[in-house]
Amino acid sequence: MDKELNRIKKAAAIQDMSGIGRCSLTVIIPVLSVMGVQVCPVPTAVLSAHTGYGEFVMRDLTDFIQPALEHYKKLGVQFDCVYSGFLASSEQIDSCLEFFKAYPDALKVVDPVMGDDGKAYATYTSELCTRMSELVAVADLITPNLTEAAILLGEEYPKGAISEHTAKDWLVRLSQKGAKTVVITSVKLEGSGAATIGYDSSDKSFWKIDNVLVPAQYSGTGDMFTSVLIGGLLRGDALPVAMNRAAEYTEHTVYQTYQCKNSFRDGLLFEGEGMAWLNSAHRFDDCKRM
Repeated sequence: MDKELNRIKKAAAIQDMSGIGRCSLTVIIPVLSVMGVQVCPVPTAVLSAHTGYGEFVMRDLTDFIQPALEHYKKLGVQFDCVYSGFLASSEQIDSCLEFFKAYPDALKVVDPVMGDDGKAYATYTSELCTRMSELVAVADLITPNLTEAAILLGEEYPKGAISEHTAKDWLVRLSQKGAKTVVITSVKLEGSGAATIGYDSSDKSFWKIDNVLVPAQYSGTGDMFTSVLIGGLLRGDALPVAMNRAAEYTEHTVYQTYQCKNSFRDGLLFEGEGMAWLNSAHRFDDCKRM
């Protein structure tokens, strides 16, 4: 039993923690835990409730991240994955870069949480958006939504559906910025509707999953998708299988939450028996070459 426990993978999650409203660490920790990954939280900030509530109490923890890294290095802790998400300042970009540098063999994941629906978040300055490219340059995997992909590429946010040719062009150009693997969510494709698309530069393969849209948006949806994607990759899933698992579970949870008429601010209802679905024997073969 001791040897089995010692093989459990560890992920350092450099993210914020909100007490109310499921997002960031309160989604990442339980999802990856169920998938057999120990999450070691490195909080960038602690909030009484996430920013979607309008009013909240927040404590910035920028000065915590570097000392935490030094302590882990002193302890000889090894991470199989380092995963960064929402960041509050350009100083936190520096801290993430130090984490990635300290664990060169870890799966380096950057979820460049910068905006949605064609607009950058109010807290993301032009400097912070520009410096996000520094993280992308050292990442193995990035998971932007279409808004964030446009920001990283310096493109205008598409007003309508884009062609598969444009989608492939964006995927390749993002990969050329450094990330070996790119997955873009919330993409409207001509002739396909909503989709999640991916690119693996190691074999130059393109992948697509058609998504079922629900007329609602919930906090933490991107955190859930990326967490399941990471869990799949760490357990040995190929990219299309991991993408399929992440997309299907997220869609399933969004639908369940919508059926319960839960507030978008409360996030996705995933507690309980639904978590077992993450480790199901489903084939996960709906991801097709693009």
